[in-house]
Amino acid sequence: MVLVGIGLFIDHASATNRDAVSNDLVHAASVAQTYQRRPVIFGGGGGSFVGFDLRTAIQDLSNMNGSYSVFGAPTDSLVVIEGLGTQPGYIVSEPVKVSIKVYSNRTVVNEVN
Repeated sequence: MVLVGIGLFIDHASATNRDAVSNDLVHAASVAQTYQRRPVIFGGGGGSFVGFDLRTAIQDLSNMNGSYSVFGAPTDSLVVIEGLGTQPGYIVSEPVKVSIKVYSNRTVVNEVN
């Protein structure tokens, strides 16, 4: 019975961490879209994600929920941001992992692990 309780606790901790990482990524996506829409003369991308710095959304690229990075190079129309959580994911030997594809008018969240 104790093992079942421990398993439920770990599942809950992982789900909570996955939600927190997802929320951080949605915030970062909003900052990225603002950058993309802002004219270059005002410090934005002028219609492009090229030059977007994730540190403007997540200082030091990490927080209590996990660590974050841009996957690949941002393009005019897309930037992909990944978050690695602090708890074990679906594959217990690896941490929670969530990615978000950011377009100018929408985002797509993907729970990788």
